[in-house]
Amino acid sequence: MPVFRAPSGTICFEHRGSRASTPILLIHGLGCQLIHWPDSLLDGFVEAGYRPVVFDNRDTGLSFENDSEPPTIPELLQALDDPNSMNPSYTLADMASDSIALLDHIGQSGAHIVGVSMGGMIAQYMAINHPERVFSLSLLMSSTGSLETPKPGPEVIGALATSIVTPTREEHIEATRNSDRLFGGPHYDSCEVGIGRFVEQAYDRSHRPNGVLRQLAAIVSDGDRRENLKQVETPSLALHGDADPLVDPFGSKDLASSLPNCRLRIIEKLGHDLPEPVIPILLEEMLDHIGSIEASR
Repeated sequence: MPVFRAPSGTICFEHRGSRASTPILLIHGLGCQLIHWPDSLLDGFVEAGYRPVVFDNRDTGLSFENDSEPPTIPELLQALDDPNSMNPSYTLADMASDSIALLDHIGQSGAHIVGVSMGGMIAQYMAINHPERVFSLSLLMSSTGSLETPKPGPEVIGALATSIVTPTREEHIEATRNSDRLFGGPHYDSCEVGIGRFVEQAYDRSHRPNGVLRQLAAIVSDGDRRENLKQVETPSLALHGDADPLVDPFGSKDLASSLPNCRLRIIEKLGHDLPEPVIPILLEEMLDHIGSIEASR
């Protein structure tokens, strides 16, 4: 699997399709590795004539690890209400710089950007700080960072925390399956059709709970991005499920209100997941959006 040395550290990535095709850079969410992208989604982009590029964010998978002390769960909970209380090891903007370095490495002037959850937040910083590198934005189940966004309930926060701090492989796998099922909502079983299918494979490839804590610190400390988003002219699409218990659909509604050139689609029965029954809908929405934009090479 290819790796390259970014200014921040080594990044692991892979791509599918022809190198001559227009790239789509996909940025995943909290703690997710490149193996968490469903083949049906990536193959759908290839069949449509694009080149999907996926990678492990810093502190996950086979990309570089930050060696600073991770925050505690109580510190993260405090930062949910007071972002200024957290001093993260790195920021979402820093993570966006990793994506720009990847585009540099593969010799691309820019790409269509697809970001899921935390990946959508990172994608926002690509558009804010490097607009010339972003052909379009597709933001899935993400938010603006506004404190007006309803917070997840205690059960959801507890499930996330438990999945991070479990000490053994067996306990982690059980806890993560439970949390994936909860986050995925009541309509689709994540462990059968969503990213819960990849729990064991992900653990054995790379288990880095401290990295998840540091990524959470980057999320909760970032604050409100709405004023910066108002300056983003990039054609944007916000997709969200109406059954998302982790990031309230208000997050994408707020994105659509903040980004000057953004279309919103709320998808029925979709939770915080990428379940197979919904992949065709997501592909159709994103390909319609991406296909309407002329991309320079």
